[in-house]
Amino acid sequence: MDLSGYRILVTGGTGVLGGLIANKLRDAGARTVIVGRPGDALSRAMEHSEAFGVDFTAPGGGKALVDAVVAAGSLDGVVLAHGVVAFGNIADTPSTAVAELMATNQSSVIDVVTAAIPALRESKAADREPFVTTISGVISEAAMAGTASYGASKSAVRHFVAAAQRELRREGIRIFDTRPPHTETGLATRAISGTAPAFPEGADPDKVAQRIVDAIIGGETDIPSTEF
Repeated sequence: MDLSGYRILVTGGTGVLGGLIANKLRDAGARTVIVGRPGDALSRAMEHSEAFGVDFTAPGGGKALVDAVVAAGSLDGVVLAHGVVAFGNIADTPSTAVAELMATNQSSVIDVVTAAIPALRESKAADREPFVTTISGVISEAAMAGTASYGASKSAVRHFVAAAQRELRREGIRIFDTRPPHTETGLATRAISGTAPAFPEGADPDKVAQRIVDAIIGGETDIPSTEF
């Protein structure tokens, strides 16, 4: 798959993993549209990409984002690399944290994907190979104490993608999930609730990003944790 000239939306593109993925997509010839929280990091992204700020906890934020992106040009691919994490037993996790997890990690992903489908159909009609890539992570493969709400938000994404694959493949739109292991992005230190357990050293984010981009270019349809 040749990404030359593709316009690709990368949510979480101001973060470590999302930023690395965006860099590698540009290296492959794509134009990137970076999405993140408004701030200095998003401003810096404008040096090499289009950039949009969004609050994914706001109802309808995902659709509003896609509408703005599509109004500015075509859309050939979407990489959903945004997310938040929380730790703690279910009895100790505040309902506000659960709501933020579900809005950011789950609902906004569904909103972005569904809103992007018309533009991806147009990409297919233009003889391109449109795609959507999600990152549910290893947490969606195995339940772990102290991560019930976080794991639920990510497992929902994996289920959504598995069902969406069956619907979208007939339209020539590829959607696939990736499940990298714990990766040294620093996300665990920025939990919205609770404190991370003592994880062993995580995977190299550059190698994880390269594996995901390789999967995009190679036409793969599912990347479990064992393939990182």
